Amino acid sequence: MSDIRQLEPKALWNHFYSLTQVPRPSGKKEPIGTFLENFGKSLGLETLRDEIGNVLVRKPATPGMEDRKAVVLQAHMDMVPQKNSGIAHNFETDPIEAYIDGDWVTAKDTTLGADNGMGISAAMAVLASKDIAHPAIEMFITVDEETGMHGAFGLEPGFLKGDILMNLDSEDEGELYVGCAGGLDANISFAYNEVEIPEGDVAVKVTLKGLKGGHSGVDIHLQRANANKLMFRFLKLAVAECQARLASIEGGSLRNAIPREAFAVLTVPGDAVDDIMDLIDEMETLFVEEFAGVENNISLTAEEVALPTGLIPEEIQDDLINGVTACFNGVYRFIPELPTVVETSNNLAIIKSNGQKIELRSLLRSSVDSRKSELASIIESNFALAGAKVEFVGGYPGWKPNLDSPILKAMLKIYEDKYGKTPKIMIIHAGLECGILGTHYPNMDMISFGPTIRYPHSPDEKVNIATVQLFWDYLVETLKNIPVK
Repeated sequence: MSDIRQLEPKALWNHFYSLTQVPRPSGKKEPIGTFLENFGKSLGLETLRDEIGNVLVRKPATPGMEDRKAVVLQAHMDMVPQKNSGIAHNFETDPIEAYIDGDWVTAKDTTLGADNGMGISAAMAVLASKDIAHPAIEMFITVDEETGMHGAFGLEPGFLKGDILMNLDSEDEGELYVGCAGGLDANISFAYNEVEIPEGDVAVKVTLKGLKGGHSGVDIHLQRANANKLMFRFLKLAVAECQARLASIEGGSLRNAIPREAFAVLTVPGDAVDDIMDLIDEMETLFVEEFAGVENNISLTAEEVALPTGLIPEEIQDDLINGVTACFNGVYRFIPELPTVVETSNNLAIIKSNGQKIELRSLLRSSVDSRKSELASIIESNFALAGAKVEFVGGYPGWKPNLDSPILKAMLKIYEDKYGKTPKIMIIHAGLECGILGTHYPNMDMISFGPTIRYPHSPDEKVNIATVQLFWDYLVETLKNIPVK
């Protein structure tokens, strides 16, 4: 693991190594917040922490750069806690086991935290540097971006002083992001009281795992399997062909991650056990064939288990199965002018029962507010017909592109001069905090960029080593050439 500290640029990688040692799953902001606060104070820099937990560290301009526009280096402190099944890792206490794998740095069976640890590490390296020319710098690190962008929403007026905000949370080197999708959470629920298990029934636990998952914005166009959708395809057939009854269901764990695993406990008549096992084999074969070339390790298995305490009532079970089966999931629309860029999508992220209620969570994204509303209406209508309660919460705005942005023009020229090619101007189908921060600071010039990260929000997450050097060199060169006030 320590090998990553020998990678170049060492200043950035050493800070990233330090971050891997600090637990920072979403919702657990105290350890990482204290770490960042202590870091700023150790440098003798003005360090602030607002009521919601955001951390701000200010560093004055280096000599000769006092007349340049002030820059905010912005990232988020939380990481998505995803691990492979059967792994004992505790994200609240255990360090991330990062290691070098060829041209990449990845982690052992968990998310790596390059999203957004790379951005934090770059900002820390700038603050700690003694030989980088730069204007006045504010390192601004927000809390709980991955679970609802609470840090950006809770930003206090006047907290930031900068003129330019560089969001360091993009995941493709050589691309400059100038816009992003907005989002909306759908919370769906069915209430019920358990009913008795028919006499003679046998309980079976069904496990679906091995899917790739990934970021529900960045990876939604890759057509990966959604564990919840596949599990309910199986459940519908199990009910129809094997007289199965549903006792409990659990699929997915994070609203912004494509679900990789799902688990269901069923009961079937004793004489239908062989039939359900045959159906398991048939559906696994079917799923493997359907997703060949996209998913490589789909596993659908079943085992007999002890009888549960009760079952979901048959009417609720059927409404749930029909609702999930009919729920739209995946890319809803591409941007007509940019046909490879997703405009609107939905991720049916979480389904979980607890003996009294079944709760589903879905994350809708769109760069067009009216399309987001349209898709929300479709999902609401679908589950209302199934008898569920549907609420929409946590909506956040998209970031409208400004192609006349001064920092965009400056960074285009810097990249062309440094690397001899033009970077791509992009809009990302994910929620960057720029949209929310722009509502607080409408006159702030904003841009987003970063190194190449693949498969964020999944245990396959990895960051390309060579692009980290390119990203760092580009950041340093940009800071040297910030326009005057």
